[in-house]
Amino acid sequence: MKKKNLIRLVLMILVCLGLTGQVRARDAELLQTPFETLKTKAEGTEVRWYMFGGWAHVNAWVDTYVAGEMKKRFNIRLVRVPMDAGVFVNKLLNEKAAGKEKGNIDLLWINGENFKNAREAGLLFGPFARNLPNVIKNVDPKSAAFDFGYPVDGYEVPYGKAQFVFEYDTASLASPPDTMEALKKWIKANPGRFTYPQPPDFTGSAFIRQVFYAATGGHEQYMNGFNAQLFEAKAPLLWAWLNEIEPFLWQKGQTYPQSSAALDTLFSRGEVAMGMSYHPPHAQNKILEGTYPDTIRTFVMKDGSIFNTHFTAIPFNAPNKAGAMVLADFLISADAQLSKYHPKTWGDFPALDLSRLTPEEQKAFEEVDLGPATLGSAQLNPAAVPEIPAPYLEALEQGWKTHVLD
Repeated sequence: MKKKNLIRLVLMILVCLGLTGQVRARDAELLQTPFETLKTKAEGTEVRWYMFGGWAHVNAWVDTYVAGEMKKRFNIRLVRVPMDAGVFVNKLLNEKAAGKEKGNIDLLWINGENFKNAREAGLLFGPFARNLPNVIKNVDPKSAAFDFGYPVDGYEVPYGKAQFVFEYDTASLASPPDTMEALKKWIKANPGRFTYPQPPDFTGSAFIRQVFYAATGGHEQYMNGFNAQLFEAKAPLLWAWLNEIEPFLWQKGQTYPQSSAALDTLFSRGEVAMGMSYHPPHAQNKILEGTYPDTIRTFVMKDGSIFNTHFTAIPFNAPNKAGAMVLADFLISADAQLSKYHPKTWGDFPALDLSRLTPEEQKAFEEVDLGPATLGSAQLNPAAVPEIPAPYLEALEQGWKTHVLD
């Protein structure tokens, strides 16, 4: 009986190995397939795009413009599935552990620590990005080589750019603080008028990284990968800064907004004097939808404003990899990037190298009216500092819980 069970087990292992080998062979062949052939292969199929679903205007852009263009241009049906990145990474981890060779996610909106964790766990298909025409044509390879300090290596396609900004109402605050040290003094002089979302909320986490740079001597020292000794030496300066302002925060720091949306609500109601966002057009979006008054403006700190690129990627077990590649390529096209650049649709900054575009395409981008609440490149570029490598991000979020929240 034991011998029969052993034989069955060996046979099952051999079958699984055979299936895995077949999948790898198909993936390797797909990576060598000409793009025109991929489009033909994807015609008439469905692509399921898993992405953050918390922004109604972004959802509307995907469901109308992107879905409409994918159907018209490629006869591909696009299905948007709202799911936070950490959730779908865990889903893929479980599928990988279970040996599930065919999942139900075709494309991911992902970056930062989620990309690093997914890549290191073997959850992503690639390197597919190097074969996409619009990547080759429109993207500067150097600008999309790293994601939070982690090599992209063709496993992601750039999708948009973001930079951290603060928001204020000119009707009640004539001159906002312009450095983190000045912000600390302002908070203490105006108790209850400032707060930030609780990490790991994306915006709240970005805020503490912004303070980390300013309070510890700048970003340059962290750019060569994670250094545990350096972190242990420098992180107490951040905890001290955050704990010093805590009694002067909204609700005396006894509670924090659970999300950036919750902070938006507090700011729109005037309960706090400043908002913040990792998306420069956020305030203009809110003005256009009627949530913010038209007196809201944005600003950046002189001691730095973190920027990053967000990406799309394909899971290892995506059922429609060809369709996912066609969608990822379309999203980095000049047409799609221009559409989402308009504040009325999204305002997301393009991930293109504009100098690579035709004169007509460049002119179209230059003529986009970002609105009075959105800072232009003349204000954003001089303040821009790169994102911290992903292991620091994880250490900062965990450290905040231990040293600030508790």
